[in-house]
Amino acid sequence: MITHDVKVHPEADRLPRQGQLAWKIAEVAADPVAVEPEVSEMIINRVIDNASVAIAAINRHPVVTARAQALAHARPGGATVFGCGPDVRVHAEWAAWANGTAVRELDYHDTFLAADYSHPGDNIPPLLAVAQQCGSDGAALIRGLATGYEIQVDLVRAICLHEHKIDHVAHLGPSAAAGIGTMLGLPTEAIYQAIQQALHVTTATRQSRKGEISSWKAFAPSHAGKLAIEAVDRAMLGEGAPSPIYEGEDSVIARMLDGKDAHYRVPLPAPGEAKRAILDTYTKEHSAEYQSQALIDLAFRMGKKVTNWDDVKEIVVQTSHHTHYVIGTGANDPQKMDPKASRETLDHSIMYILAVALQDGEWHHVRSYLPERAARPDTVRLWHRIRTVEDPKWTERYHSRDPNVKAFGGKVEIVLNDGTVIADELAVANAHTLGATPWTRPDYIRKFETLTEGLIEPSESRRFLDLVQRLPELKAADLLGLTVALPQGRLTRNDRAGIFNHTA
Repeated sequence: MITHDVKVHPEADRLPRQGQLAWKIAEVAADPVAVEPEVSEMIINRVIDNASVAIAAINRHPVVTARAQALAHARPGGATVFGCGPDVRVHAEWAAWANGTAVRELDYHDTFLAADYSHPGDNIPPLLAVAQQCGSDGAALIRGLATGYEIQVDLVRAICLHEHKIDHVAHLGPSAAAGIGTMLGLPTEAIYQAIQQALHVTTATRQSRKGEISSWKAFAPSHAGKLAIEAVDRAMLGEGAPSPIYEGEDSVIARMLDGKDAHYRVPLPAPGEAKRAILDTYTKEHSAEYQSQALIDLAFRMGKKVTNWDDVKEIVVQTSHHTHYVIGTGANDPQKMDPKASRETLDHSIMYILAVALQDGEWHHVRSYLPERAARPDTVRLWHRIRTVEDPKWTERYHSRDPNVKAFGGKVEIVLNDGTVIADELAVANAHTLGATPWTRPDYIRKFETLTEGLIEPSESRRFLDLVQRLPELKAADLLGLTVALPQGRLTRNDRAGIFNHTA
């Protein structure tokens, strides 16, 4: 890896392209390095993972809405839409919109946490949609996804967006544009312009993940993927972009991030170096914010030690800065303690999550969020006795670059009314690479089969799983099968009148 110094330059410097981060990213994307077998295998795992959570969410309202909008943009020879068969084709950017929303809705796919947050699997919907429309084969899609994961992970390692209240999809626009560039074999110049355009239009505030969290949380990454596709298209047609997009004196770093005195150190693969970043990412066994995964596993074993939850005086979670301030009491969001809060809010409340996981000894993507579950009186009482505190030890581990040290969990102390303290801690989730039961291909397949059971026919499940596991050898026409169809009549429709479905 080469670490690149990135800082703001006044216009008088006339920073050459070769010195700009966007150009260096584009060079990585244009590098025709081979994809290593273990990277290819993990990409297949994540394509399966995305399909699992997309189908599980297929009839939830935001997904129904996104699908309705996509289906209003039919295109012969276009891309497929989750839930529909391969004969239903729409414009690639709208397929990315519908499929990306389905993938993101349950907050249940892969994650990478470092200086910032990310869900690198959000790269898959836009790349797959473009591959289907442009006739790329499976090997090209794999090359593109290796780039998309690499660039997003490398940006997340180095550049913190959230401390400036910029949503993390600002790293997704450039990574998706770079991945599409790799997949289509575009020249460095076109990828460079696409990356800049994609970053310019995908910067938004983090209010989408604070306060009363709405369905936009599901739409945000699909919007970024859609905009990335449009940026690549414009670049392919010869259009330029605001430049330098990272280093300019009125650009992203100077005006939205650390300011004119900023200094970031961004690692990127050297020429000829394999893109392996996907191997540093991790998926979710439980449908909730990733920083809750280890604490959910911890709650399962701690909950067995309490017989009466009204005996609990308080529960204190000692954890990292990020967990405390994003999903803990440090966020100062009263909505995180509200039994009437939205599902999107509850899956970002470690207080709620911990209370339910302790009591139920399980976590379910539907049952654990039902309004009647959230409103159960004994749960509300327990929930309101939970608080988080930042522990510098856990913050240091969260930011460590050593995978053997890096941790996203914490220590939980259950204090009973009689003074008894039950304490335990867990650094990483069981499903994590270094966890108690690290996930391999059978686990991803089991997740797919579990989440799609009762929604799709067994024959459709077998067809998809057989096809996706042969991804490296698939021809362009075969990629149209990388969708999952529900039986006729099982897809919910949004029949409200909108702009795209308007008829005179």
